[in-house]
Amino acid sequence: MGRHVSAPAIEALPDGLANLADFEAPAKARVTEAAWAYLNGGAADELTLRANREAWDAIRLQPRVLRDLAGGHTRVTLIGRELRHPILLAPIAYQRLFHADGELAIAHAAAAQEAGLVLSAQASVDMEAVAAPMLTDAAAGPLWFQLYWRDDRDFMRALLKRIAAAGYQALVLTVDAPVHGARDRERRIGFKLPDDIRAVNLGGVKKPLDLQPGQSALFDGLMPRAATWREIDWLRSESKLPLLLKGVTHADDAREALARGVSGFIVTNHGGRALDTLPATAELLPPLRAALGPDVPLLVDGGIRRGTDVLKAMALGANAVLLGRPYVHALAASGALGVAHALRLLRDELEIAMALSGCKTLADAGPALLWPGTSSFAPR
Repeated sequence: MGRHVSAPAIEALPDGLANLADFEAPAKARVTEAAWAYLNGGAADELTLRANREAWDAIRLQPRVLRDLAGGHTRVTLIGRELRHPILLAPIAYQRLFHADGELAIAHAAAAQEAGLVLSAQASVDMEAVAAPMLTDAAAGPLWFQLYWRDDRDFMRALLKRIAAAGYQALVLTVDAPVHGARDRERRIGFKLPDDIRAVNLGGVKKPLDLQPGQSALFDGLMPRAATWREIDWLRSESKLPLLLKGVTHADDAREALARGVSGFIVTNHGGRALDTLPATAELLPPLRAALGPDVPLLVDGGIRRGTDVLKAMALGANAVLLGRPYVHALAASGALGVAHALRLLRDELEIAMALSGCKTLADAGPALLWPGTSSFAPR
């Protein structure tokens, strides 16, 4: 087992925190240059990393006025459960790189702000410790566990049993990163994990590559171990938990997944960290929604920074959004209290955006909310 922390530290918030971007400067001052490069860098030329943010900015809203908004709310239903709001924390690895309390802090913050949490398989705190505050607070959002496939079915079977026993309510399999992207920022600075930080929930030893002369370490060594549709079928047979796929971008793959019993999707380009030059997630979302119809759960991440971004995502067809790097900035800046404050800021901005757009509920956020012509990928 890994490191247990009994309770997160309570720290003072830095001054002047009016929005999520304000956490970046105090966060950068408290982490190493290598950790900052690991968190904020993207793949190759970082075109997709920048595109995620630029896409949300490019969409304009078309508000309605003089509507009766009394009794409005941000509640949504996701995989059979009503949530107080549509904001979840995305899976991000090794959070003790950024704060001593790591993933325990974000669990307490998510529970306090009624947000959902998707725990990374590469978390640096035990999954049971992270689950405790989320399961104790009845108002907390959903608690899901993100998986990377490991080519060891005995190991995976034991991990699935542990996940279920710890109280996690769904599985999220990442399918868009069977290998690391070419992350130049990390390579330039020589990033490596400190000795005291590791993926504590992933015990065991990976099989060494068995390569013959002239073989490719990637295509002959790593890719034969990567997940295929066979592994999707196996996961469905081994676990009763709903299974979502994170990283599907093609409608044909999404349809195949649905036919095999997958419950939903997280629309993502891995935060621009895997394959560069992918479209922004705001571009990827509408075609998938159009192809899959209104009832398939779709969540989206990538570049979410403002309440208006959340509202735009819902108008483009998302059921919920995942917040990524900004909450880790808040974690680095001031621990659990920082993350809770960041979530509160985003929730408040969402309510303001809804009120000023004439949306009583998020069901009112449809294509008509988006100004025609400001986004070539908006649904029509």
